Amino acid sequence: MALGKIGSSVKGALVGSIKGAGDVVGTTVSTAREAVVSALQGVGDVAKEVTSVTADVLQGAMEAAQQVGVSVGNVVKGTVIGVIRGVGEVGTVTAGVLSDTVRAAIQGTKEVGSDAGSTVMGAAEGAIRGTRDLAITVTDAAAGVATGAIRGARDVGTDLGTTAKNAMQGTVRGANEIGADTLDAVEGTARGLIRGTAQVGGDVTAVARGAISGAIATAKEVGISGSDAASAAVTGALHAARDVSETAVESVTSLLDTTIDGVKVVAKAPFRKEDRGGADHGDRKLPSGEA
Repeated sequence: MALGKIGSSVKGALVGSIKGAGDVVGTTVSTAREAVVSALQGVGDVAKEVTSVTADVLQGAMEAAQQVGVSVGNVVKGTVIGVIRGVGEVGTVTAGVLSDTVRAAIQGTKEVGSDAGSTVMGAAEGAIRGTRDLAITVTDAAAGVATGAIRGARDVGTDLGTTAKNAMQGTVRGANEIGADTLDAVEGTARGLIRGTAQVGGDVTAVARGAISGAIATAKEVGISGSDAASAAVTGALHAARDVSETAVESVTSLLDTTIDGVKVVAKAPFRKEDRGGADHGDRKLPSGEA
């Protein structure tokens, strides 16, 4: 996609400001926020324009990062924070806005040839950080971010299981940085990952495993136990799977009581193997309970 006027402006501003900057993320936040506010202020239908504006801003920022030779992941993180704050100033930030923003960041990796892994992690972390002081729960925000990550990964052909792990790490770090409940973020992320995977026809088991692995990998640095993180991740995945299909439930349930990255995966009630209710399907039962 050819870089538009807004993206070109962002690229030009960042090329001159992030080279040698002590705070690359902070500098990028400010530039992206100003660009989004300027582009959307006075627009009659902000929701209609925000997706194209966001994509252009992100591509411009990523091209600037590559030209200057700084971390694309950090620039993406700062850009996403700035985009979310800018949208929040002129409109309403919803889970859908977060989803579209993260998806656009991942799509941008194909345009500029940058690393998808660091982009997913940076975009997910930035999206959650950007919601500080906004009227959206961390659970809903994380679910939106995760769905966008899966859809973006499918757009560019990136492995969905790896994307799930990176997205989980990013959302949990973002939640920790804004003082939100990290276990809520884990559960919300897992829900969004499974829903997104169902939407694109991906491998639910691989994505659920990636989500659990990402939660475990980030647990220690945010002050939670690996077992609690794994439990929140598989529980969120099961909640979402139940809303998707029996096959999805079976896929996620297959991970219960297994060991992933040295941690035994045990779900919260009512999803423990010994405590599952619902309609019987052979030797397994579909989980029941409130979503």
